[in-house]
Amino acid sequence: MYLLWFFILMAILTSGCSTSYTTRVDNAPGRPTTYNDPSTVGPVTGVGIESQDIVSMTDKMMRDMLRNPILAGQTSPPRIIMDAEYFRNESATRINKNMITDRLRIELNRAANGRMIFVGRHYSDMVEKERALKREGIVDPGTVGMTQKTAGGDYRLGGRIAELDSAVAGTNLTSRYHQISFEMVDLETGVIVWSGMYEFKKTAQDDVIYR
Repeated sequence: MYLLWFFILMAILTSGCSTSYTTRVDNAPGRPTTYNDPSTVGPVTGVGIESQDIVSMTDKMMRDMLRNPILAGQTSPPRIIMDAEYFRNESATRINKNMITDRLRIELNRAANGRMIFVGRHYSDMVEKERALKREGIVDPGTVGMTQKTAGGDYRLGGRIAELDSAVAGTNLTSRYHQISFEMVDLETGVIVWSGMYEFKKTAQDDVIYR
């Protein structure tokens, strides 16, 4: 009798495990992942700054700077500091400013082909640590030798992101005008040697969350 009850209990347990496993396997998958061209409008879009805006504005600024004789036409290539330190976001749009300045610096560095020299001021802590190790004799001088000082900059990028919003009361319909300014400043005189601006306006039922 005990043996009979044992087999019945095992059958129930086996059946329960099988049902649970089947439920997990048959669970309907979510929407499959798709790749989108970052230079085009994607399936999720709102009134904020998006990938196509970043690609478009940095490409435009890069081409304009390469046509500037002060930046790209000197016999001795100028040293340029291009980071987000003085590139301010004064808008309500959530955006990582480094996405703009990094793409602009990298693409410009590649296209300039030696006509501009870029100083990595955002890497200064890393550089100073390595210089200290060399001068303390902990590591050798490397293959390019040592300098008395690190490179100073001739020009540095500044700018700001500004916006103007308008909305229809009682709805999510929002219109947002973005104005993104870029300026290259002489680090000795304070003179602005180049300026560029990118602007656009979007209108949508704004229910997209930017992170």
